[in-house]
Amino acid sequence: MTEQSPDEVRTVVVTGAGRGLGLAMARRAGADGFRVVLAELDPERGARAAEELRSEGHDAHFARCDVADPASVDELAAFVRELGGLYGLVNNAALANGVGGKEFQDIDIETWDRLMTINARGPWLVAKALHPLFGPTGRIVNIASDAALYGSPRLAHYITSKGAVIALTRAMARELGERGITVNALAPGLTECEATEGVPEERHGLYAANRAISRPQQPDDLTGLASFLLSEESRYLTGQVIAVNGGFTMN
Repeated sequence: MTEQSPDEVRTVVVTGAGRGLGLAMARRAGADGFRVVLAELDPERGARAAEELRSEGHDAHFARCDVADPASVDELAAFVRELGGLYGLVNNAALANGVGGKEFQDIDIETWDRLMTINARGPWLVAKALHPLFGPTGRIVNIASDAALYGSPRLAHYITSKGAVIALTRAMARELGERGITVNALAPGLTECEATEGVPEERHGLYAANRAISRPQQPDDLTGLASFLLSEESRYLTGQVIAVNGGFTMN
């Protein structure tokens, strides 16, 4: 097992970090003093994002990763191992844009399987490959969705995949707690970024009408909480799902 000493620069991996919420979280991790690995499927987007963060003074590295491909995930693990180990993982990569509109009985099997492979199996594959690289403590933040809490219609495959992320978070928290690794999930609302540009106006209207905080949600509305969940201050918080959606859902 490769262990990262507390005295070393701590590495945080953010998947799907080439744009939107993933990039915002990678930027915040860099600002918090972490070395950041931007794991991104699109090589041009990922390299550009890493260069952007380096120009801002952050210690940022790009690693191409397809979370649906076990071999690609293993390559990410090898890249992180060469950096000397791991402290944090933000499992953000997912397919969200252009996936809604059909009722559950009309979703074809290929589309269902694609969503589950990327959104549910992907975070498991990444955590499976990277967990041996954690040192004496660590943080995992899985990105779920408040759609799974609300039960959004015409999104059955998407909310099922994000519900699986919530269940995975709880299982991993139980299994990794004795190693000092916390595992929590953020459940964002509809966040305005490139990944949600194709979301129908109907859903935007639903959120606008039912948020307690009426303004549109931005990626930076989540980065502060992600920063806390990656910090030492969250060391006794694990297995939790925190909805960040301006009060669209309330526990």
